[in-house]
Amino acid sequence: MTTTAWAMMLVTDILVTVITVYFFVKVLRTPSKEEPDSFSHNDSE
Repeated sequence: MTTTAWAMMLVTDILVTVITVYFFVKVLRTPSKEEPDSFSHNDSE
């Protein structure tokens, strides 16, 4: 492989890794939504 091919492969691998880590951290830091309790929601009282 040529030097240009190695550089392009390295840049692509690093970019994909950075984007993956960014979104993974974003998902882990997002607070979870509180879901309504299905039993108390269906009470007729």
